[in-house]
Amino acid sequence: MKSSSILKSLLFACVVILLSVSCKKDEDPQPQPVKPTIAEIASSDTSFSFLLAAATTAGLADELAAPGALTVFAPTNNAFRAAGYATKAAVEAADPTTLAGILTYHIISGAVFAKDVPAGPNASVPVLSGGVVYTTKNSSGVFVNGVKVVTADVEASNGVVHVIGSVLMPPSGNIVETALANADFTYLVAAITRASEGTTNVAAVLSGPGPYTVFAPVNQAFIDAGYVTIADIEAEEPDVLASILTYHVISGRIFSSDLTNGATPATLNGGTVLIDLSSGAKVKGAENTSASEIVSANIVATNGVIHVIDQVLLP
Repeated sequence: MKSSSILKSLLFACVVILLSVSCKKDEDPQPQPVKPTIAEIASSDTSFSFLLAAATTAGLADELAAPGALTVFAPTNNAFRAAGYATKAAVEAADPTTLAGILTYHIISGAVFAKDVPAGPNASVPVLSGGVVYTTKNSSGVFVNGVKVVTADVEASNGVVHVIGSVLMPPSGNIVETALANADFTYLVAAITRASEGTTNVAAVLSGPGPYTVFAPVNQAFIDAGYVTIADIEAEEPDVLASILTYHVISGRIFSSDLTNGATPATLNGGTVLIDLSSGAKVKGAENTSASEIVSANIVATNGVIHVIDQVLLP
């Protein structure tokens, strides 16, 4: 009788334990934290206050909060400052249509995490603006239009954010049209125009499908090279200018992230230039005594990319 009583007690204890485990399994799981939307990520981080202001001014804030999936390459406040928007008020005062064009150039439909970014180099990826950006993924990281992603895969409930340190500016036209729109390139445009009167129509080449990479000297670079006025350029032999200008052009779309130290890419002129990344990004012509600094990189045109330099390259 005693052993029977012990056995009953053990059986009862087992039933109680089983029921307790079963009840725990039936309990509701702990609720998972709700991920913020892309708009909420921007509003909760002070380094994105310019981006949020731009989205609001452009009428895109609701889209960044809406259900669905988007991928946003998100420029920081400093990126906006470097692009010419000195203050948040300057962003808010900007033309809404212009801002909308810029912001939608940063947005891809669907959630694309870093592991899924096309490796390229410079793979063409459609964006909401209707244009394309160019992505590269390699051992150095993820790049879009040559700009490195500094923080990847900030997950949102409606997509993913990749933080970048530069504003991606959509192309305003081909290489020649882009140069025409830039006050720093008036000497360059004059040189292209004059050169095109010779045996090589440089303007037609740089307006063609390409793609091309152009190392574009600023006005002061031409002045330092002896072309003190535009009249001096217009007085030069067209074929001389054509030889110089085509020495600044490389076939292919080569962003700053594609440049390698010591590379000697061939130019349309037939000669080569030397890439020097040992202390900043520089390019040197065969007859230059010093390398030209790349003072601004990755200006995207519809048929290529422009890097601004401070010396004329001499073949």
